[in-house]
Amino acid sequence: MTINLTVAFAIAVLYSVGFYLLMQRSLMRILLGIVVLGHGSNLLLQIAGGPPGRPPMLDVARPEEMTDPLPQAMALTAIVITFALTTFLLALAYRSWTLLGHDEVRDDVEDRRIQRLEKRLEAGEDEDDDATEDEPAKEAAQ
Repeated sequence: MTINLTVAFAIAVLYSVGFYLLMQRSLMRILLGIVVLGHGSNLLLQIAGGPPGRPPMLDVARPEEMTDPLPQAMALTAIVITFALTTFLLALAYRSWTLLGHDEVRDDVEDRRIQRLEKRLEAGEDEDDDATEDEPAKEAAQ
């Protein structure tokens, strides 16, 4: 089976745009990235299915002439998963917008504190330092 170069380029563009949007801070851009990745996956699965053929029914066509139904079933599954993830991310974005007034994903203060603690432990400093207790309050004030 050969693949059209234009379709391969379109799949590559869909995947690259989807991953680029997925790495952004805005939940709406992340949502659009998931949708674009879903479309790229569906196109890839349809191309992987091969050329159109006869329906996969016994006594209708020889097995060599039949179309493989697995890529079509996987594409339907990908559509359902993309839809479920889209609705979940829409709910998260709506909740973020109503509570905070924006949909930007912020850094976790606790993650930064743990990273600094790990760096201090690697450097050989004492972990019972009093400064580690005040760091979350200082970062929350910033």
